[in-house]
Amino acid sequence: MTGHARQPLPSELRERVLAAAWTARPVGRAIPEPPPISPVTAFRRAADGLDQTLDGLAAPLWRTPVLRGLDVHGLIGHLIGVEQDMQQALAGNPTVAGADHVQSTQAAAEQEATHTPEQTRQAFRQATDHTLALLEPADLDRIVGLHRTRLPLGSLLIARAFELWTHDNDIRAAAGLPLTNPDPPTLTLMTQLAVRLLPHGIRQVDPDATPVDLHLVLTGPGGGTWNIALNERTDRHLGEVPDVGIVAEAVIFCRLVANRIPPEDLDPHVTGAVAHAPRILAGAAALALD
Repeated sequence: MTGHARQPLPSELRERVLAAAWTARPVGRAIPEPPPISPVTAFRRAADGLDQTLDGLAAPLWRTPVLRGLDVHGLIGHLIGVEQDMQQALAGNPTVAGADHVQSTQAAAEQEATHTPEQTRQAFRQATDHTLALLEPADLDRIVGLHRTRLPLGSLLIARAFELWTHDNDIRAAAGLPLTNPDPPTLTLMTQLAVRLLPHGIRQVDPDATPVDLHLVLTGPGGGTWNIALNERTDRHLGEVPDVGIVAEAVIFCRLVANRIPPEDLDPHVTGAVAHAPRILAGAAALALD
């Protein structure tokens, strides 16, 4: 007499899939790899996505609280202020290089409170269009200083696309609308930037931590696999460097990097020196500007 094999529960099946992803995937990009786009295109697509959300937003919802006490008007005013500072950064103005991301844009956020939704939307569209005009042509390797960061222009534009997508979803969440995911080519650029900056985020939360070698697997569109050396190897850190493996969905990882979900909501599959995972995930969330 033959018996029936027990079917794995969904949680068990997910754990098996994630474990297999960690062991089987070599370093590299996800397959199929999405068609590459430039950081300028990623920034334009993120601006277009936010503009479309605003175009469909009923006037009363513009007074909905969204973030840091700002309603939709105020948050878009903040983004207009970021564009104005971005334009100054492209012109080489050193003042915006050391400016605070929130304080430098507060006046623009307050100004939009006196405008109609259509006026604010048009002001945002004009601001992003002006930034895009200044990027023709663009030297994407040029170092640009903005809001206490110095990055190649290409990386800065990806970070700006990241910010626009994050605030687009802040507004959608406040208005009761479904959240959106970046298209795969844009998400690919975002995950690649987040992974490159991850060591910096970890130094922010724990600058003297034990070095760790991280094997990171991000699944789904925009994902990939990376081996990352975290923290400096010094004489104080003797012996074998621990390894930790983390597998998670790419788009959910980006929500963590935007500091829009707590680390436990990432629901990662963690192996190896698991005690180091909390500070790694905290370092990812520390990359957010808000």
